[in-house]
Amino acid sequence: MNPRIREVIPTDNYQLKLVFTNGESGIYDCSDLLDFGVFQELKDIAYFKRVIVLDGTVAWPHEQDICPDTLYLDSVKDFPNSQTSIVLASTLPRGNADGGTPTPQDLRAVKSVSHTGVWEP
Repeated sequence: MNPRIREVIPTDNYQLKLVFTNGESGIYDCSDLLDFGVFQELKDIAYFKRVIVLDGTVAWPHEQDICPDTLYLDSVKDFPNSQTSIVLASTLPRGNADGGTPTPQDLRAVKSVSHTGVWEP
């Protein structure tokens, strides 16, 4: 089971700043929802900002809500002390002779990238 929502802060550009129950935080962009059914009411920014945490997810007064799993999986997570959260494929180690695209072995050799961008095999 994915973490649930502990805290939500709405922004002026239809994003939700979220804090999850596991301590992670992230930003979920709601702008793609605004043209669909019950979510059209969220176009009113004053109404959008009335979001609350309810039963581990976010909800609005007229019963719109977003699945907490969607919020967790689709939010852009914050990485403290990081300049960027994107790792470009061109920065991966290259095991093939021509210096081209990383091989599957290259990708498996990289276990993770720390928040400082240093390779941690």
